[in-house]
Amino acid sequence: MSAVASLRQEFPLLAAASDLHYLDSAATSQIHRRALDAVVRHETGSRANVSRGTHRLAEAADRAYEHARLSAARFLNAASPAEIVFTSGATASLNLVAHAFGSTLRAGDRVVISVAEHHSNFVPWQQLRERTGIELALIPVTDSGELDLSCLSGLIGSTCRLVAVTQCSNVTGAWTDVAAIVAAACKVGARVLLDGAQAVQHGPQDVQALGVDFYAFSGHKCFGPGGIGVLWGRENLLTALPPFMSGGGMVGEVTPEATTWAAPPRRFEAGTPPIAQAVGLAAALEWMMGLDWVRIHARENDLCQQLIGGLLRIPGLRLLGPVSGRRASIVSFDIPGLHPHDICQVLDAHRLALRGGHHCAQPLMAAFGVEACTRASIALYNDTADIAALLDGLGVVLRELT
Repeated sequence: MSAVASLRQEFPLLAAASDLHYLDSAATSQIHRRALDAVVRHETGSRANVSRGTHRLAEAADRAYEHARLSAARFLNAASPAEIVFTSGATASLNLVAHAFGSTLRAGDRVVISVAEHHSNFVPWQQLRERTGIELALIPVTDSGELDLSCLSGLIGSTCRLVAVTQCSNVTGAWTDVAAIVAAACKVGARVLLDGAQAVQHGPQDVQALGVDFYAFSGHKCFGPGGIGVLWGRENLLTALPPFMSGGGMVGEVTPEATTWAAPPRRFEAGTPPIAQAVGLAAALEWMMGLDWVRIHARENDLCQQLIGGLLRIPGLRLLGPVSGRRASIVSFDIPGLHPHDICQVLDAHRLALRGGHHCAQPLMAAFGVEACTRASIALYNDTADIAALLDGLGVVLRELT
């Protein structure tokens, strides 16, 4: 059994469906068995609410939940577990920053995002503009969909308070030159928020080395459960921000006259948090931290280049994204005259799981001049058989739909 075939056995769905070619991990990765087992163990052995419980189940839940926070801090190389806020996903994390940090902004302040952003890092800033009158500026993209950073000096000026960008495009696979953005932001005292939803699947991250101020990701994109996300923020910044949601668990003291807030991260975790999901995420992150990511990245890149090479041999097909260079294993394409949904339905009949649509990135689709595209995303459990099956499947698509 090959190393990848053996690895597939660690993912329950893939182990049970040996003929499935799952190429939709950019939407949701498969859950690792350790993460699933951790959720089941918690729910069947120590299910209880966290914070202030004094019985043994509640104390066990507290320990498991705070251990999960420590695991997330290690995965991101955070300075302290207190910098880790658990949310329901990257979307919730980004909205938290848009509301909490956004409440400190005033009319005329500028937030810079990019044309390549997922709607989760686009729409909240539009809404903030409507509420407060901030100025929203967009970093354009090149013909291949990469951020065009040649205009940074004109966008990130004295009124800029925040730059919020994707670390890796969920459409093109293009990595952002984070260092260049951080350098430009630091010159004017602006903060940087990084949407890491597509990056975390490819290994642990180092927020200290990245130099950003906020970082968001989702558990279901890195082999963990759904319904759990992380917002990392520098402790001094979180301490200075007001809460986004209010209710139980996030207060210091409540009187008829006033309420005080708990210190971060509790300040941003109103109500009962996703406890079991956090436990499962911790198991996934701990498993990931033990992998040989140099070898995995090399194999993912090889598969990506095999796929790109095969796609470029299809007459009329247009690749949306960089052909070479530093890119993640996300490959999107357009076949004129064929709707991505039709393409994906034909492929599904041949046990190929891809995604078709605008991928919650309509401004980027508009920049490419298309309404939608077809996307294949490669993860560590894919192999050459998946690539060959996809290229063969596209041959069937062309025969049946053209």
